[in-house]
Amino acid sequence: MTKKITKRKIEKRIVYKTNEAKVELIRELKKQKAKIWTIIAKYLANPKRKQIGVNLEKLNKLTKDKDIVIVPGKVLGKGNLEHEITLACFKLTDSAKEKMGKSKIVDIKSLLGEKPSNIKLII
Repeated sequence: MTKKITKRKIEKRIVYKTNEAKVELIRELKKQKAKIWTIIAKYLANPKRKQIGVNLEKLNKLTKDKDIVIVPGKVLGKGNLEHEITLACFKLTDSAKEKMGKSKIVDIKSLLGEKPSNIKLII
């Protein structure tokens, strides 16, 4: 169970970030009314030692065909992805890009613009 985090605490964490693209994304997510985007902003605002890294084998195990998945962190290339998903993540390794196959890769900001209502999984 995660602790409740306020938008003010997220703003305090942003001060220590040096990646301007990440800071801009966090601020944009924080402005949204839907709680899901605030949760993603919280994970992106975490310190580097607490950032999320997910392998493709875990995504393969937890998802089904045509799912929309958001990873507020880095997707790593261990394992294979056997079905097609739409993946929104902050970073993606080169080996993971090669193994994605027919899956669609988008950044979180573009997914925010689409405002999908059928997001299946957030890791």
